[in-house]
Amino acid sequence: QVQLVESGGGFMQAGGSMRLSCTASGRAFSTSAMGWFRQAPGQEREFVAGISWSGSNTYYTDSVKGRFTVSRDNAKNTAYLQMNSLKPEDTAVYFCAATPVVGSAMILSSRDRYPYWGQGTQVTVSS
Repeated sequence: QVQLVESGGGFMQAGGSMRLSCTASGRAFSTSAMGWFRQAPGQEREFVAGISWSGSNTYYTDSVKGRFTVSRDNAKNTAYLQMNSLKPEDTAVYFCAATPVVGSAMILSSRDRYPYWGQGTQVTVSS
């Protein structure tokens, strides 16, 4: 079991930066791949970024490549999403998720692969 709590959301002007944190409890964090997803009003929850259990592999959806960076600190049971050059279209509720599944970017970008989810944190980017 892994319990996840996100933090770091809020309001930001376009072009600004924000860092989200996802703190986990439970011993399984260091062996779990982590994913970040987001959901805007009226839209489906979509994959944003993912990182393997070791941190050696990272994955991004095309719209955030070059702007967002996913990382993790297994000693602190925490995953991060650094978001730079924010755009109004990045506005959404952001969720972190954990999975024991080991797989490719295609596998880890599917929300169905993640059994553990945080409660979400709102990110609002104004133009």
